[in-house]
Amino acid sequence: MLMADATEPLVRLRDDLRSTRLELEVPGAEEARRARDELVAQVDDYLLPRLRRMEAPVLMVVGGSTGAGKSTIVNSLIGSVVSPAGVLRPTTRVPVLACHPDDVRWFEDDRILPGLARTTGGEGAGQRSLQLVPTPRLAEGLALLDSPDIDSVLAENRTLANQLLAAADAWLFVTTAARYADAVPWEFLRAARERGTSVSVVLNRVPSDAGREVPAHLAEMLRNEDLGDSDVLVVPEVQLGNGLLPTSALAPVRGWLDDLAADAQARASLIRRTLRGALASLPVRAAVVERAAVEQLSVAAELRAEADAAYAAALREVEGALRSGSLLRGEVLARWHEVVGTGDVMRALETRVGWVRDRLKSIVTGSAPPDAELRTVVENRVEAVVRASAERAAERTARAWRDRVAGRALLADAPGLERASEALDTATEEEVRAWQGVVFELVREEGATRRTTARLASLGVNGAGLTVMLAVFAHTGGLTGAEVVVAGGTSAVGQKVLEAIFGDQAVRALAARARDDLVERVDRLLREEAARFDAVLGAATPGADSFARLHAAVDAIRRAA
Repeated sequence: MLMADATEPLVRLRDDLRSTRLELEVPGAEEARRARDELVAQVDDYLLPRLRRMEAPVLMVVGGSTGAGKSTIVNSLIGSVVSPAGVLRPTTRVPVLACHPDDVRWFEDDRILPGLARTTGGEGAGQRSLQLVPTPRLAEGLALLDSPDIDSVLAENRTLANQLLAAADAWLFVTTAARYADAVPWEFLRAARERGTSVSVVLNRVPSDAGREVPAHLAEMLRNEDLGDSDVLVVPEVQLGNGLLPTSALAPVRGWLDDLAADAQARASLIRRTLRGALASLPVRAAVVERAAVEQLSVAAELRAEADAAYAAALREVEGALRSGSLLRGEVLARWHEVVGTGDVMRALETRVGWVRDRLKSIVTGSAPPDAELRTVVENRVEAVVRASAERAAERTARAWRDRVAGRALLADAPGLERASEALDTATEEEVRAWQGVVFELVREEGATRRTTARLASLGVNGAGLTVMLAVFAHTGGLTGAEVVVAGGTSAVGQKVLEAIFGDQAVRALAARARDDLVERVDRLLREEAARFDAVLGAATPGADSFARLHAAVDAIRRAA
C-alpha cells in the first residue's frame, strides 16, 4: 500500500534533481543528464499528479514508431478521425487525448502535463498543446493519449513523446509485424520496465500467414526482457474503410480496453502497480545522477586546483619581484634621484651617514620634492608586475584545462578566460593607490609618535612615504634588516635617509607593514582573477552537497513507499 506521505519526499527529490548541474563533459555525463531530466519529468507529469488524485481516470498513452498505426487505432476506437494519419511523416504533431465527456474535467487543468496548453481546436494551438476530444465511444475511467512518434524526424516530437510516455499510467505500445524487432521500440520498452510502467503491446498489420509465428516470437522477446506479463493484442493486416479499421480487426484491442474500463478494481490495481514500480525504480535511476554528481565534483576539484596553483604561483612571482629589487630599475631610479637629490649628495650621504640629520633640510630646501612623478612611476611599475603575473596565471590555467575534455569545453564556452580580465587594470590601479595612501598614513603616524616632526617635514610625508615604498621593493620583507643594494647603492641610501628621520627599528617596521599590506592587496586581486575560473566551474557543476541531498531524498522515498 502506498503511503500518503510519499508526496513530500517526491517534491524534495524533484527539486534536488532539478538543481543538480551536470554540465561538465565527463564520461557518462550525457546519460546522467538524461536520467535527471526524465526523473524530474516523471515526478512532475505522473507521480505527483497520480498520488494527489488516485481516483482520476487511467491515462493510457498510445506510443510507437513512425508508421506503426497509432493514430489509426485511436481513430478507429473513437469511430472518427480525430488524430491525423497518413503517408506523410510525421503525422501526429499535436497530442490528442480522448476520453468520456464526463472525464474531461480531469484533464482540463494542469494536474498532469502542466507544460501543455489545452485546446479543442485541433492543431491550430501549436505543438506544445494537448487537444482534448470528448467521446462516448470510450467508457468512463479510461483515457487514451495519442503521442508523436518515438523516432520522429523532429527532435521536438521525440522529446514530447518521451514526456507523454513518462506521464502514463500504462502504455498501449503499437508496433507492426514487419518492425516489432527494431531497436528503437525495444529501447522504449526497456525504459517502461525500468520506470515500472504497465505495458500492453498492439502487434499491428499481422499477415494472415504469420498470425501465430510473429505473435509467439514477440511474446518470447517480451519474456526475455522481463516484460512477460505484457498483453499482446494482435490486429490483422486489413483494408481500411474511410481511414478506420473494421470492427472485427479492432476487436482484440476494443475488448481488452472495455474489460479494463468495466473493472474499477482492475484499473485501481493497474495504477497501484505502475506507481509501485515507478517509486521502486527511483533509487536505481537516481543513483546514476548521484554517481555523476560525485564524478563532476571530483573533476571540478581537479580543475579548480589547477587554477589555484597557477594563481598561487603568480603571487609568489610578485613577492619575488618585491624581494629582488627589480622594481627599482629604470624610471623608478631616475625619479628617486629627483626626489632625494643629486648624485653628489647621495655619495655624501653614503660616506657621511652621521651628517644626514644636519644636512637633510638643505637637501630639499626650496620647492617641494618632485614626488608626484615618482609616485606615478611606482604605481605603474607595480601594476605592470601584477598584470604580467595575472596573464601568466590565466595562460597556465587555460593550458592545464585544455588537457582535459571537460576543461576544453568550459574554455570554449568562456572566450577570453585564458587572458587576464579587462577589469584588472582598474582594480590594480585602485589597490596600488590605496596602498600608497596606507604607506603615507603609516609615515604620518610614525612621525607623530616620535620627535621627528621637523626632520619629517624636511623631506615631506610624500617623500618619506615613497622612500618607504622603495625600501619595500629592496628590503627582504623588512624582517632581518639586511639591505639589498640595487642600482649603484640607491636603495641603501634610501634606507639611510629613513633611518636619519625615524631610526633603524622604525624603518624595518614601516617596510614590513607596507610590504605585508601590498602583498595582501595583490593576493586579493589575483584571487578575484582566479574567481573567474571558479565562476565558470560553479555554473557547470553540482553543489558540494548535491550527492548527500539526493541520497537523503531517495532514502525518504524508500521509507514512504
